[in-house]
Amino acid sequence: MTVRPVVDAVEREFEGRLKVIRVDIQSPAGAVLARDLGAQFTPTFLLFDADGREVWRSVYLLDPATLRERLP
Repeated sequence: MTVRPVVDAVEREFEGRLKVIRVDIQSPAGAVLARDLGAQFTPTFLLFDADGREVWRSVYLLDPATLRERLP
């Protein structure tokens, strides 16, 4: 996964403010979750607010600067 270093860096930078959850979409449960969330491409990054509402989505690219703008 070529974005793994970026995801790892985001996880470290936003520790305590953001929970990173990785989903294996090749597993049965992961495939169901991806379908339910409408994630048609890999990787897809989703940001949810504290109430579980999706507030941001990005396909292929995880931009830490965008996360900084979106997080309170």
